[in-house]
Amino acid sequence: MARATQIIRNFYRDSVSLMQLSSTIAKLPGVEQASAVMASVNNISLLQEAGLLTGPVEASANDLLIALQGEADTLEAALAAAESSLKQPSPSPIGNNTSRGISPRSIEMGIASLVGANLVLISTPGEYAAAEAFKALRLGLNVMLFSDNVELKDEIALKRFAQERDLIVMGPDCGTAIINGIPLAFANVVRRGTIGVVGASGTGLQQVTCLIDRWGGGISQAIGTGGHDLHSEVGGISMLQGLKALAADPSTSVIVLISKPPSPEVAGKVLEAAGGVGKAVVVNFLGADPDRVRRDNIYPAVTLEDASAAAVALADGRAPEDRTASVISPSTTPFVSGRRYVRGLYSGGTFCYEASLLLKKELGQINSNTPVEPGDRLSDVWTSRAHTVIDLGDDLFTRGRPHPMIDHRLRNERLIKEAGDPEVAVILLDVVLGYGSHPDPAAELVPAIQKARDLAARAGGHLAIVGFVCGTAADPQNLSRQETALREAGVTLAESNAQAVRMAASMALEAGAVGGRL
Repeated sequence: MARATQIIRNFYRDSVSLMQLSSTIAKLPGVEQASAVMASVNNISLLQEAGLLTGPVEASANDLLIALQGEADTLEAALAAAESSLKQPSPSPIGNNTSRGISPRSIEMGIASLVGANLVLISTPGEYAAAEAFKALRLGLNVMLFSDNVELKDEIALKRFAQERDLIVMGPDCGTAIINGIPLAFANVVRRGTIGVVGASGTGLQQVTCLIDRWGGGISQAIGTGGHDLHSEVGGISMLQGLKALAADPSTSVIVLISKPPSPEVAGKVLEAAGGVGKAVVVNFLGADPDRVRRDNIYPAVTLEDASAAAVALADGRAPEDRTASVISPSTTPFVSGRRYVRGLYSGGTFCYEASLLLKKELGQINSNTPVEPGDRLSDVWTSRAHTVIDLGDDLFTRGRPHPMIDHRLRNERLIKEAGDPEVAVILLDVVLGYGSHPDPAAELVPAIQKARDLAARAGGHLAIVGFVCGTAADPQNLSRQETALREAGVTLAESNAQAVRMAASMALEAGAVGGRL
């Protein structure tokens, strides 16, 4: 394979736009891999690790870098197409400077253009993000920090600085928020309502807000914190700030808190604060003992689905129902001897971790790059063994590639590989809709699903594919259209990740019974 690069000097685009561009370029004829990034030291290093760059690059973080790998005679045309796409006119500038055609080039100019703004979204390379966030905080603005690769010491300093000024820092690496009805970054279009959510997980926040919308509820605010917020070093500052804001918000009657397992001391601090807000609080700390969470006004939830259902019930004045014993429809899948394993291929890290938790209770050891226990860690993430669930959004998979919610090629390749394993009975998938995600994920997945099922059939077996779509009817991709296309391709769909996982576990147990063992 040949390689080609192009540098566009002093030209900036945010990371979501660049991931979408990378996905588009990668589909051009003859292109094997494509990555469009700002040429920061960290991004150049990642492209070198991914094999897209083989020599030094004379560029700065102010420059945009396009790196391609593919057939030599196609790369020049692909670079030209990428540059042409980038140079299309940007949306009209907003605010007071619109008539003069001046786009804001600093936070100060942005404030002048939009008088009354109190939130800034920062999506610069990580080594510059903290400085920009401090500028915003000093100007009295709340911050959504989409950027990753921000050092932990900077995150702690930013959040303490914000807390002292009664502001909030959502992030770093905050991928989802819905503020005053506006979806930010990877978020969905949900109806307004009285349920406020604070989440340390992007896809967890998406699942809960989408299910609340599906079941007739609505969202007042959905506040992201970033994945490190509930670590002991950070102390849950942003979750506590979000909880405080929702407690004081007259439009919020029920609060939902979501996180992978927090450190014990931070969990205790958050639960103590939640116990004093004077509102019903649903807490989903994945893997936590419900009895240690429960308080007079605090309702523990085992899964993201449970948290959503409890919030809707409480907002309607009803007591939450126990959904953990929900009946799984009996399978009609004609499993054959030898096929007994589940393979989960996830684009959402929290979905993957929740799947690991639920499957482990039913099937025993679950190998994963988001392990429930240290002994469950997969030594080689590129090769599954026994029951395996993989977070394909992990940094190792996205080096030099767009996120799998944008670009489905890596998952499609892995799907076909898993289908070729004669021991695999069930493949488990998530499909995430909303702003930032692929505009038509079903169209990308269906050909690979059909190929995978045909591959298993030719080997004399049946492959079950189980999944769920995280989205709403108002999302740009259209939830109903996506679900219909997937069902027609033979996918068994559930309403939530938890339901899909329980279906997959039930099928695996059935398949193991056919084969005589798991």
